[in-house]
Amino acid sequence: MAGRTLIEMQNPVTQSVEAVKALLTWKGRAIDPLPSVVAFARDGEEGRLMLVLSGDKKSYYVTTERACSCPSATCYQGPCQHQRKYFGAKQDLATVGSIRPTGGWVGPNGVKASGPVGA
Repeated sequence: MAGRTLIEMQNPVTQSVEAVKALLTWKGRAIDPLPSVVAFARDGEEGRLMLVLSGDKKSYYVTTERACSCPSATCYQGPCQHQRKYFGAKQDLATVGSIRPTGGWVGPNGVKASGPVGA
């Protein structure tokens, strides 16, 4: 069985508060008050997987360095606020598909200008 992947996580899935409470109880961690962030890491690793309580406190977002289950991460391409906060992920505008990935401004008739206005 060495080298065989048993579970391969494609995309993180938002978890219910009840499921996280059951997990924390099983792990022997306190559930009252409800923690806003639950970190799971192996020895020597920092922040491998984070469970982040949503703003309405009805679910937990599963956040990793590469993906997050929050609505922002699924709506926009690139790192969400949770990835940037807990993993230091930086957004690469060229890969996100920004309107202006190289800078400059859009003038009348959609003409892209790279210099200062009036130059």
